[in-house]
This record gives sequence, structure tokens and C-alpha cells, in this order.
Amino acid sequence: MTITTHSPEETRAFGHRLAERLGRGAIVACSGDLGAGKTCLIQGICEGLGVAEPVNSPTFIIANEHAGRLADGSSLPVYHLDLYRLERPEDLDNLGWEDYLYGDGVCLVEWADRAAHLLPEEAFRIRMEVAGEGQRRITVSE
Repeated sequence: MTITTHSPEETRAFGHRLAERLGRGAIVACSGDLGAGKTCLIQGICEGLGVAEPVNSPTFIIANEHAGRLADGSSLPVYHLDLYRLERPEDLDNLGWEDYLYGDGVCLVEWADRAAHLLPEEAFRIRMEVAGEGQRRITVSE
């Protein structure tokens, strides 16, 4: 599926709708150039998952954990990883990468292409591209 959004608000709204399809153990792997809207999309997903606090990209610390909730009101950990500063995929072992991927929450990964070979096949793969002034082309593969 490919869509084009025309503003950051539309990108966040698409993320919010995508969140409805996610449950425990879901992995969303986002890739795209700098400024393609990955963080904006993830902010929308987090809103849709009931995360109350502001969501910023964890570029320097690599991982943030947020408290979310499912539609039934049960708590849901939301793990937001940013692999932009990752030097080698092996560095993910020190981070506890597999705990995030295979934990009880939802794992959202920015710059996922830097560790694509480590992602499980069932991950939602999202490619984001700048499609014009304020526009983003979002391709989702399941």
C-alpha cells in the first residue's frame, strides 16, 4: 500500500490509523532519508497507542520506552528506537535489541534499514520519501 500525505498532520493521522492494526509483539520498521517524516509518523502511531507524553526521536540514546495502552485499556509498552547513529549492527546486542523486538510491547524503529537483516520477516516495513513541498510518500509492506 502506498499513500501520499500533504502535511505533518496528515502523516501523524496516518500513523494514528496504522496504530489500530498493531498489538503486542508488533514491529514497525521505518526507513527513509533524513527529513522524510519517520519521527512524525511514529508520533502518530504513539498517539494512536495512547502514549500521553511527547514523543521525540531518541537519536542520541537510541531507545525510549513509553507507556501506551491497547483499545481494551490494558497497558502496552511502546519501544521507540532510532538507529541513525548505529555504527555497526552488532552494537544492537549491547542495547538489548532482541528484548525490544520480542518483548510484550510494540517496537517502532527509525532508520531500520541499518539493521534490516536483523528484523523478523513479520515486521511492518515502511518506506518514506519526500514527494514534494510538504508531501510524503509512504509505502507500507506487511
